[in-house]
Amino acid sequence: MEIKEEKETKLASAKLGYGFYNIIGGQRLAAVRKLSVINPATGKELATVPDIDRDGLERAISAAREAFPTWGSTPYRARKTVLIEMVHVIEQHMEELSALLTSEHGHPAASAKWEIEWLTKLYGPALHQMDLPDEKSEMGQVGHVVKRYLPLGVVCAISPWNLPVLLSFVKVLPALLTGNTVVLKPSPFTPLTVLRIADYVNKLLPPGVLNVVTGGDDLGQWMTSHPAFDKISFTGSTRIGKEILKSAAATLKHVTLELGGNDAGIVLPDAQPEKIAEALFWSMYLLNGQACVGLKRLYVHEDLYADLAGTLIAYARQIKTGDGFESESALGPIQNRAQYDRLRSTLAEIEKSGTGILYRGEIPQGTNGFFFPVILLDNPPDDAPFVREEAFGPIRSLLKYKDVDEAIDRANNSSYGLGASVWGQDAEKADAVARRLQAGTVWINQHANLHPNLPFNGFKDSGLGVEFGREGLEAFCKIQIVARK
Repeated sequence: MEIKEEKETKLASAKLGYGFYNIIGGQRLAAVRKLSVINPATGKELATVPDIDRDGLERAISAAREAFPTWGSTPYRARKTVLIEMVHVIEQHMEELSALLTSEHGHPAASAKWEIEWLTKLYGPALHQMDLPDEKSEMGQVGHVVKRYLPLGVVCAISPWNLPVLLSFVKVLPALLTGNTVVLKPSPFTPLTVLRIADYVNKLLPPGVLNVVTGGDDLGQWMTSHPAFDKISFTGSTRIGKEILKSAAATLKHVTLELGGNDAGIVLPDAQPEKIAEALFWSMYLLNGQACVGLKRLYVHEDLYADLAGTLIAYARQIKTGDGFESESALGPIQNRAQYDRLRSTLAEIEKSGTGILYRGEIPQGTNGFFFPVILLDNPPDDAPFVREEAFGPIRSLLKYKDVDEAIDRANNSSYGLGASVWGQDAEKADAVARRLQAGTVWINQHANLHPNLPFNGFKDSGLGVEFGREGLEAFCKIQIVARK
């Protein structure tokens, strides 16, 4: 076994001044093998984290398994009190955590702070309303019936790099609230802020209730195929999600998969471009385009196309891409080199195809950071690979249509169905269009606006199961019926 307990904080980075450790069974642990975490704004190493082996994972699973009986039988209100305190601790360290998130992710400072505040200012208050009480009823000849929500057991939680804090803890918090214990694996590209939070909240939880482990692709495969987990909660690509589903079938694990998206938006003929351009821009380019639920394909009526394109371009010219610590930067770098290289290949494919580019933004020069320009495409064909698949970066398509039925058909002609949006002044017409769109969430005059009390799920290849809302809590439970005459 290569992991070792760390009693004292050691210097892992001259810039940061502290080290990063896994939390297993309530102990801070390091490993012989290390993974480098790169600052995407500079291309240089920021810190290292443990790259644990199979023995380390077994220790984490055993710790979670041992902690489950006590934590699962702890009263619901007592668990909730602990989680509310966890959120409070995160809020107390907001400045440090948001700066760390900017360093590892590339988020501009305001964006990094928003991600953490989504937990502290939105999810935290919502926790107070999250309850799953016993449901009692009289059922004729069956008698007095009690419906109970019991925890599943040990949860495997795997989160991605694009929203590492938010997408980690919207798994951890409901899993713990419902009485499960957790082994969490953050992305190896963005593990630092999650590990720092785990270090802070570790003392609030009994040992083994929350374990956080770091490693590469092998670790994820070991976890998703391990028979000791009772549930897998995964956010990531559709391809990997399908592989996880295959692995989970062997032991009939509960599975929640929040996967890819190629969200469409439809701008109706009565929309006013000057009033919606800013909201449209950020719906398309939030997180520098690195959001599964971002707006990727925008269908615009032919009468508005030129006007909306010009208004979007005028707004885009005001937006600066740069280091997240520079006050003028509204968009940061691409988070990692692999994704940066994929985007460069996609752009080369676009240029080779002859597709028109309405706008190409500027990026910092003379840096080794992974900076990529804002790209807005001029009415590319629907069957182009860069339209059919999400680029997961700041490449977006403006597409022209003649009538609304055509726009709806084209928007639905996708293997994805995570989110969609409708933009227009007539609320009844917009709602009629929304009802026909094949997506788990459809927004009107907005996009990607999520709330912890609203269930979030994808249609088609965009996912399986539900996160957020009461339904998201129930996804971490098994139902028991007790019937008494």
